[in-house]
Parts: sequence; C-alpha cells; structure tokens
Amino acid sequence: MIGDPAGVGPEVVARSWASGELHQVCRPILIGSGAVMHQAMRDCGLSLAINIVNSLTEQSDDEGVLDILEPTEFDSGSYTPAQDNLSCGAISAQWLDEADRMARTGECVATVMAPISSVSMKMAGVLDKVVNVEPGQSYLFLISGPLRVMHLTDHMPLRQVCDVITSELVTSALKMLDTALKSWGIEKPRIVVAGLNPHASGVEEDQEIAPGVARAQSIGIDATGPEPPDSVFRQCIEGRYDVVLAMTHDQGHIAIKTWGFAGNCALVLGLPYVHTTVAHGTAYDLVGTGRADHTMVLTAIKTAASLVAGKGFLE
Repeated sequence: MIGDPAGVGPEVVARSWASGELHQVCRPILIGSGAVMHQAMRDCGLSLAINIVNSLTEQSDDEGVLDILEPTEFDSGSYTPAQDNLSCGAISAQWLDEADRMARTGECVATVMAPISSVSMKMAGVLDKVVNVEPGQSYLFLISGPLRVMHLTDHMPLRQVCDVITSELVTSALKMLDTALKSWGIEKPRIVVAGLNPHASGVEEDQEIAPGVARAQSIGIDATGPEPPDSVFRQCIEGRYDVVLAMTHDQGHIAIKTWGFAGNCALVLGLPYVHTTVAHGTAYDLVGTGRADHTMVLTAIKTAASLVAGKGFLE
C-alpha cells in the first residue's frame, strides 16, 4: 500500500521498486493510484513504466514496470501535497482494506504499509482502519538489524502499565512470539524478557513477570528473564538472544532508534498474515524533493518476503 498520497510514501515506494531488489525476493504489487505514482516518479527523477491492473493475473512481474491495483478511483486533484487532507485519509483506509482483504483471502502472502497520516485518517473518520495493538491480542514488533523488540504494552501511560502487566499476559505473549518465530524459520528461538523496574527488581517482576516467564519455560519456550532492562538490548545485538520482549513503548523504541534509525521496520504480530510497515511518518518537509530515505520501506518489504518464506530475519 503506497501510503498517504500527500506524504513521502509514494516516493520511497518508487525508489524501492527502482532499486531492483524487490523482484529478487518476491512478486510485488502496489495498491494505490497510478496518477500519484506518476508524480512520485517525476519528483524522484525515475522513469519506470506503470501498469494498472484489475487482478493479479495481469501483473507484469517486470522490475522496470510498476504494477498497480486501483481498487477505488482517487481524484489526484483533491488534495494538497505536504499537508493533512481528508481525501488522503479516506483513500488510505480504502487501500488498507483492500490489502487486508487480499491477505485474508490468500491472494497475497504479506502486506506492507508505507507511511500514512493518522491526522488525515482522523479527519476522514477512519482512523480505526489502522491496525491497533491491544495487549493479549496483538503486539508491535520492531526490527533494526540484529536488534528485534516486541512490546508487551504499546501506547499506554506508565501509570496504567503496572496494572496491565500480568503473568498470564507475559505467558501468552511469549507463546505467540515463539510460535511466530518458528513459523518464520527460526528453529529454536531465544527470547529474553526485560524487567520493568531498574535492575529488574520490583513487585511487578516478582509477582507477575517472573511467574509468566516460568510458565512459558514449563511448556518448552526458551525464555529468559526478567533481566535488567539496561542490558538486554545490547545482549540481543551481540547475538545472545533473537528477540527482546520489552514491557513498554519507550523502553523498546528508545533502544531501537538509538541503535539504528535508517533501515529499520515494524510489524504487527497477531494478525493472520505478515504485515510490516515503517517506523517513520509522512515527512511533509521532504515531499516533492526526491530526497526521502527509502531504506525503511525497502527493508519492510524484504523482511516481509523473508519471513513468509521461512528464511528468518534479514542478515
């Protein structure tokens, strides 16, 4: 899905396609607007051809041709670039619906979302179309090279986190994570659980996190913890673990964005298919310049392809 038309999504998608790397790992197809992608290519100085298709049977599978599904007609004159627009929010939701439908029916094996504007989608009254993460149902998973972090809780005030963390939640998250890692080609996943408090020493660790980890261990999951949160991320980078289970949004995000911002990506664990996205926004200040860094969306696409193929994470 090419992202919000008013943002840099179409540009970074075009540059990713032009890299020549996508067809080496998958058969990519875009969901979006041919007119929007025409403009993005002009802004980036690219000369890829565009092939508007009605179904996957019309896909050219040519790295020099952008194959685009246009499930809904979009008026390319209905928005102003580099700012939030109601029309862009509405079309983003419709494109996301189409991607979800295709994945659930098996027409595609993974979906990737280029950057969208939550403000535009809120203006259009469709913000609920963005995949939300709910503890116990779905989890945000960030990847930056050797550092991989899943969040037990996400956008939640710290005052609430202590009440949400339970041993049952810790165990269920570890079970979901272990199952996913094995399906992605990691035969014996090694998971480390970060503590919530300094030095992993507190009521939450003693009463909830440690019992949750112990229960996961009893059913054969290789989980360690709770470990001091100031050291687990470095240990993952060094290869001691495959994934860190972080307790809060900032605990994981700060580590990821400090280790390496360019080229990282995110996925939502808990959907019945692999869904990846980028860790940046619409970057309105770069729209039309052709200078937006495309490595995040390129990594998101290549990561999705590698995971569904059972080849594990990118090297």
